Amino acid sequence: MAIKSDRWIRQQATEHQMIVPFSEKQVSAGVISYGLSSYGYDLRVSDEFKIFTNVNSAIIDPKAFDERSFVSVQAASVIIPPNSFALARSIEYFKIPRDVLTICVGKSTYARCGIIVNVTPFEPEWEGFVTLEISNTTPLPARIYANEGLCQILFFQSDEVCETSYADRKGKYQKQQGIVLPKL
Repeated sequence: MAIKSDRWIRQQATEHQMIVPFSEKQVSAGVISYGLSSYGYDLRVSDEFKIFTNVNSAIIDPKAFDERSFVSVQAASVIIPPNSFALARSIEYFKIPRDVLTICVGKSTYARCGIIVNVTPFEPEWEGFVTLEISNTTPLPARIYANEGLCQILFFQSDEVCETSYADRKGKYQKQQGIVLPKL
């Protein structure tokens, strides 16, 4: 398995619509950078957020998720409370090739502020908008900016095609459109 370069990512994005919309260059003037980098792609967070709160004393249970545990916000930026987190979605829609697996890593600008981004791998033949989990690990409120970079996606191509892809398994998060909550 090998990490893929900007040339490969550009080709896949433009010829096979692997990333839509696709920013062919790193955009950084006055914003937290996004777009194509040397060996990855910095995705942008949309202006849709679900900020977790304990105001309703709900319990986080992945098998019985209670939507009263968050507040939905649409804004140019949001504040994540101390030691809390939010869900968001990417602006970009991804279509992952059958022989590729991705890994998401946080951007250093947010990491230096105590913000951690957690995204599970994009499996072979998964497609959709990415649901992002943004954790504020600090004792202070933290601001997240919509329409700017949030995390970097690294693409790994295998030397052989997988036997069973995410699409073959009819994965429960296939072709997700918005911020998708836990499913069984």
